[in-house]
Amino acid sequence: MRRLPVFFVLDCSESMAGENLQKMEECLQAVVRTLRADPHALESVYVSVIAFAGAVRTIAPLVEVVSFYPPKLPLGSGTSLGAALDALMSEIDRSVVKTTADAKGDWKPIIYLITDGHPTDNPGPAIERWNAKYARKTNLIAIGLGKNADFTVLKRLTENVIVYEESQEGDFQKFVKWISASVVAQSKSVGEGVESDTLPILDESVMRIIKEPPPVADESCVTLVGRCQKTRRPYLIKYEQAVQVVATRDFKLDVARYDLAGCYPLEEDYFNWSDQRATEFKVNTASLVGSPGCPHCGNITAFAMCGCGKLLCVNGPGVATCPWCQQQIEFAAAASDGFDVNRSRG
Repeated sequence: MRRLPVFFVLDCSESMAGENLQKMEECLQAVVRTLRADPHALESVYVSVIAFAGAVRTIAPLVEVVSFYPPKLPLGSGTSLGAALDALMSEIDRSVVKTTADAKGDWKPIIYLITDGHPTDNPGPAIERWNAKYARKTNLIAIGLGKNADFTVLKRLTENVIVYEESQEGDFQKFVKWISASVVAQSKSVGEGVESDTLPILDESVMRIIKEPPPVADESCVTLVGRCQKTRRPYLIKYEQAVQVVATRDFKLDVARYDLAGCYPLEEDYFNWSDQRATEFKVNTASLVGSPGCPHCGNITAFAMCGCGKLLCVNGPGVATCPWCQQQIEFAAAASDGFDVNRSRG
């Protein structure tokens, strides 16, 4: 009988420590229970698990679902996605039976790549090899756990990129049910002699397709845009990343901070040249060192924030008119522990 290979390629890096890793183990167990209860899956599905952190290992070789026992997942430093793809391609070459002139081989493998972060190696060469030799012969579903997954990289691998975010009790069960349903649907299709890449409908309360990578910010600097309250002309405040060493008798720690590089006048065409997609990028002022004056009118600070969330310049505490929303606001000194302010992409 032709097999339906299913590979789980799982991120086991340090950022997965705790609840995420435990839930991924529970996910494997629940999926396998569902597959064992389905006659189509029981006949055709074979499962393998590849774990990756700084190193990569096949911790469960391809085996029929009735004999598969979900392994305990490891934990390590690093997120070697490129190495994980290399290991996956090697497993496909070694384990998946190819169609020949004399006999049909296995069905197109299904791969679930699950990660919550950014690669710490260079995945570029592996992605190129994947797209050249393996992408059309497999069905890869990449799942990002939360907003911090590198969706830009995942979109280079497959169109099937999904973000899963847990916001309330029961969301995880819906996530597991969807993965189980997608494997069962494929096993039923191949049981009828038909191969299909169609995915089950997503419950958009917990999962959604990423149609384009979400916007990202340049982490080497922090840039903030404000307007002069007198001239209404825009300006750019730029902070550059630095590292501050915090040391006590018991420990030493590198803490990221951003030092003021300057405050520069802008022309209105700045906005025409800017990416207008909405973002939620914020930075706390406690990590920003230095407060510039206004480059247009000379007010002592260009770092006053209106209730509309925009920056303007003021000459100290008192009432000012916001050049963005035209509202009058009374300004006072900011709290010493800082406040969140909207940042641009850099």
